[in-house]
Amino acid sequence: MGSLKRIADSVQQVAEAISLAVGIETEIVDNELTIVGGTNRYRERLGEKEESGKLSGDYLYGRMLRQGETVVVEDARRDINYDYSTTIGATEELAEICTPIKADEKIIGIIGLVAFTKEQQQQLLKNKDSMILFVERMADLLASKALENEVFDRVKTIQNEIMTILETIHEGMLSIDGKGYINYCNSNAEILLKTIREEIIGRHISHFMPNSPALKVLETGEGYTEHEEMYKNSENSFHFIVTAKAILGKSKPRGVVISFRDIVEARKLIYNMSEMSMSYTFDDIIGDSDSITRIKTQAHQVARGYSTVLITGESGTGKELFSRAIHYSSPRKKGPFITVNCGAIPETLLESELFGYERGAFTGAKEKGKVGKFELADGGTIFLDEIGDMPLHLQVKLLHVLQNRRFERVGGNKTILIDVRVIAATNKNLEEMIHQKKFREDLYYRLSVIPLKIPSLRERGEDILLLKDYFLKKYNAFLNKRIKGFSRQVEELYLAYDWPGNVRELENAVEYGVNMTLEEEIQLEAVPPRIKKLYSFSDAKSSSISLQDQVKRFEKEIFIKKLTEKGSSQNGKLEIAEELGISRATLYRKLAEYNLS
Repeated sequence: MGSLKRIADSVQQVAEAISLAVGIETEIVDNELTIVGGTNRYRERLGEKEESGKLSGDYLYGRMLRQGETVVVEDARRDINYDYSTTIGATEELAEICTPIKADEKIIGIIGLVAFTKEQQQQLLKNKDSMILFVERMADLLASKALENEVFDRVKTIQNEIMTILETIHEGMLSIDGKGYINYCNSNAEILLKTIREEIIGRHISHFMPNSPALKVLETGEGYTEHEEMYKNSENSFHFIVTAKAILGKSKPRGVVISFRDIVEARKLIYNMSEMSMSYTFDDIIGDSDSITRIKTQAHQVARGYSTVLITGESGTGKELFSRAIHYSSPRKKGPFITVNCGAIPETLLESELFGYERGAFTGAKEKGKVGKFELADGGTIFLDEIGDMPLHLQVKLLHVLQNRRFERVGGNKTILIDVRVIAATNKNLEEMIHQKKFREDLYYRLSVIPLKIPSLRERGEDILLLKDYFLKKYNAFLNKRIKGFSRQVEELYLAYDWPGNVRELENAVEYGVNMTLEEEIQLEAVPPRIKKLYSFSDAKSSSISLQDQVKRFEKEIFIKKLTEKGSSQNGKLEIAEELGISRATLYRKLAEYNLS
C-alpha cells in the first residue's frame, strides 16, 4: 500500500492545482489524519492532525477512512458529526466535498474541497457533480503516484539488498557474458584473484581461470556445483571450490554466474557450519576456590604459547571447557577449534576421521574423498578428548604428526603440511596404561609437554554454592521458571555429597530440581534420589553418634550457613571469621577439615 508522506511534494502540487482549477480551498490528509498537502490556511498546518487524530471517531474524515465513499457536506455548521471544531463552536468551514484516495483497495488518504465563504459554498453546491468527478480523478492520480513510488522504492530496495548480499557473502562472485568476458565482480573476487575490480571487469575469464569449465556452461547450459579447480597464470596460482550457473537466454545461455572460494577457507566454513563451535573464555569457568583459581591462572598462562597440552581429571570436571578457554585466549583464537572424541568413534573409522581419505581409498568412500579433522584445524587448535582410548597403531601416526607437523590422507601419497596446536584430555591414568603396554610412552611425553590437572568438585567444595546458583539461573531461563533458590536442607546436602560425577553431576541435579519444583525454592523432594539417600542415611544415624561427632556436625552446619550468607570469597571468609570470633587460619583449617574448601 502506497504512502502519501513519501510523495509529499507531489501531494502539495496536486492540492495547489485543484484549488487553482476550482477556486476552492483544498486539503489532503493521509490515513493517519495528518495534513500532507493543502492551500492557504491548510498549508500553514502541514504536519498537524485533523479531528485530533482519532481514527475511530465519528467525525467526517474518520468515518470516510472506514467507509471509503465520497461525501458532500452542504452545511458544515449544522452538522455535529462534521468535525471536532463544530462541537466547540470554532468551525469556519461552510461546506465540503471530500473523497477517499484508494490504492490497492486500501484507503491511503482523503482529498477535501472546503468552502469558507458563501460564494464558495454556492459554487461548490451548484457544480457538485462536476467537482466530485474532478476530485475523484485527482484522487486516482495521487493513488497511482503513490503506488508507482512504492514500486520504485521496492525495486530500489531489492536492488540494494542484492548488491549488499553479493558484497557480503564469503564467496567471490563473477558474472561473464555470452563470450566469456567478465561484466561483474564483488569485493571478495578482488581479494581471491589478488587484484582490483578495474583490472577484472572487461577481461576474459581465461585470464584468471585458464580453460575454465564455466566456458562449457555457455555452450551446454548445464552448470555445476562445488568443483575443486586449480589455476595458474603468469602472476599467481589459485586453488578454488567453484560453482557455475547459466544465465538462461531465449535459445542459449547469455552468461554464467561463477561463485568461488579458497579451498582452505571452504574447509573451515564446512566445520563451522557442521560443528557449531562455540567460543568460551576463562570467565565462563565458574569458581573462586584456591584450587580452581590456581589451575585457571596456569591455563591462562599456557594459552599464550603453542606447546601441546595434556589435560587430566575425572569425568565431568570440565576438561573440554578448559581446552576451549585456552584456544579462545590464545593467538589462534581466530582459527578453528576442532573437537574429536577418540572414544566415541569406532576404531575402524578413527584414522579417516582424523586424517581424511582420498576417493576410492576403501569400499564406501565418498567419490570426492574427505577432509580430516587435522586439515580442518589448520591454523587453529584440535582437541583430542579421551586420548586414552586411541588404539596403539594410531598412536604411532599421531606421534609422527606431532613431531613433523605433516601427514598423508588414508589411501593418498600427497604430504599435507599443517599448523595445528594439539590439546589432549583423558580421565584415565596414562602412566598406568604405559606399564600395561596400552599407551605409548613416547606419545605420552610428547603430549604432556604442559600437563594440567583439573581438580574434582570435592576438592573445591566451596565452589558448589556458586555453581548451583549459576545452574539455577541457567535452567530458570531455559525452562521459563522463577525459582529463587534452594532450601537450607538442600544446600547442606549438596555440600555434604562428594559428587563422583563432578560439575556435570551437579548441573544435572540442579536441572532435575528445576524440572520437579513448582514452588519458589528447591526442596528435598526435588533432589535426585541417589543424592537424597545420603540425607536419609545421615538422619537415621544421628541419634546414635557420639557427643563429639554431634558437636562437629553442628559446627559444620554453622560454617555451611555462614558460607551461604557471606559467600566463599576472601572478603566473605574474613567476615565469617570476625563474626565467629576466630582467626582466619582457624577458619581455613575448619573449612578444610569439613571438606568445605
